[in-house]
Amino acid sequence: MKYNIIVDFPKIKTIDLELDDNISPNTVKSILDRLPFTVAINSWGEELYTSEIPVVVKEENAKSLVELMDVAYWPPGKAICLFFGPTPIGKKDEIKPYSPVNIIGKIKTTDKKFLKDISDGMKVTFRTAN
Repeated sequence: MKYNIIVDFPKIKTIDLELDDNISPNTVKSILDRLPFTVAINSWGEELYTSEIPVVVKEENAKSLVELMDVAYWPPGKAICLFFGPTPIGKKDEIKPYSPVNIIGKIKTTDKKFLKDISDGMKVTFRTAN
C-alpha cells in the first residue's frame, strides 16, 4: 500500500514523499505510527538524512545500493535518508548509502537544486498529507 507524506521545510517549501510498504512493511508501519515528528536534517553528498527519528527497526530487506529519489530508513542511525544523487562512497553512477538501508518509498515532488541548498541542522517535520 502507498502512503503520501509531506516534509515541511519551515518558511521555505514542502516536498512530497510516497511511502510504499511493499519492500519494508514493518519499517513503513513503524514510521507511519509515529507521525508527525520534527528532526534535524543534514547532507552527505547528494543525500539528506535526519537526526534520530522516534522509530527503532532492524534491517528489513536492506539494500547496499539505492536508486535515484529513493527514501530509506537507516537502522544504525535511526534516520530517514532522501537520496537525490551520488554519495561520497559510491562509484560513478551509483548511489551507495553508508551502510545498508530499508527502502521505504520515493521522493515525488521537488527539485535537486532545492535539496542541495538545504542547511545542515535545519529542523523539518514529517507528517501525513491531508
